[in-house]
Amino acid sequence: MTKIDFMQGNIACAEGALAAGCRFFGGYPITPSTEVAEHMARKLPKMGGVFIQMEDELGSMASIIGASWTGAKAMTATSGPGFSLMMENIGYAVMTETPCVVVNIQRGGPSTGQPTMTGQGDMMQVRFGSHGDYSIIALSPASVQEMYDLTVLAFNLSEEFRVPVFLMADEVIGHMRERIEIPDAVTTVTRVQLAADALPFHAGENMVPGFPTFGEGHGAHVTGLTHDERGYPKTTDPATHAALVTRLCQKVESQRHRIAEYEVINPDAEVVFVCYGSPARAVQQVVHDHPEETIGVLRLKMVWPFPDQAFAEFPRARIFLVPELNLGQIAREVERHVCQPVRTIGKIGGELHTPAELEAAYQAAKEAL
Repeated sequence: MTKIDFMQGNIACAEGALAAGCRFFGGYPITPSTEVAEHMARKLPKMGGVFIQMEDELGSMASIIGASWTGAKAMTATSGPGFSLMMENIGYAVMTETPCVVVNIQRGGPSTGQPTMTGQGDMMQVRFGSHGDYSIIALSPASVQEMYDLTVLAFNLSEEFRVPVFLMADEVIGHMRERIEIPDAVTTVTRVQLAADALPFHAGENMVPGFPTFGEGHGAHVTGLTHDERGYPKTTDPATHAALVTRLCQKVESQRHRIAEYEVINPDAEVVFVCYGSPARAVQQVVHDHPEETIGVLRLKMVWPFPDQAFAEFPRARIFLVPELNLGQIAREVERHVCQPVRTIGKIGGELHTPAELEAAYQAAKEAL
């Protein structure tokens, strides 16, 4: 049976992680994500799992990488300043192909910024924050229900692709409370184990190697250096580096259309909102308040890899409006993939767009056509 509850977004995230099989949480408290850690601290020991509060976010990211290599599904949660501290180890997780989940409940920045206010200023950082070429997966929930559902999906994708997967929520979604349906069980994915006769970093057609869990008898060398299929450093060979890094990117990018998650409303619209996270709720209110209007909506549930194919869902679109809680980060990405004009509706300061603000932007766009 499905359980009906009334729950905070951060708690729903923690519950989704537990349902997905997370049994290790390493983190450091930071507003507005702390409730995720607090709930995991209460629940994990009762389920045979481990909760550890690290000395900082550098250690937090390192701890979940180590836990993952013992075979555990592992997660951490943070916000802006802590997310910045994690970047070096996020690159290490990419290079070592370590499945893990990182939750970022975004607040206003830069620096310590607005700890108790909302923002979406980390959307480009999550994609490009660590150095080098790589590809990741980042999800963006717009409800408490999606805090649960997309956390489960984050774990499944991390296990399938052997990558760090990110849940990029914002303070509004993390702290709001609303109705949620929790199923008795969820579909889970578990990483494919390394065959006894296989090299630790040899990948098949899907470009994802089997996982040599520590303590299972495999002789695996795990390094952030450029390495060959044995895992041995081979830093000065251009061909080895090119082959490795290309595979790390392509194992995700080659599947971008299959794994894309988005919602389409009114595909025959000429004016289309592109939104994600909490601003999508204000957009939905505008659509609800004006049923006589054909207002298009492309709501991104997965922001990275960017679902460029989704724009084909709007063959009559003449202009795209992008409301986001920053000064236009994803709007720039939209501009890369469409020929029509793109208008940024950026807002910073810690407050959401109001439906009236978005309605005014919509009417102005209509008049300009």
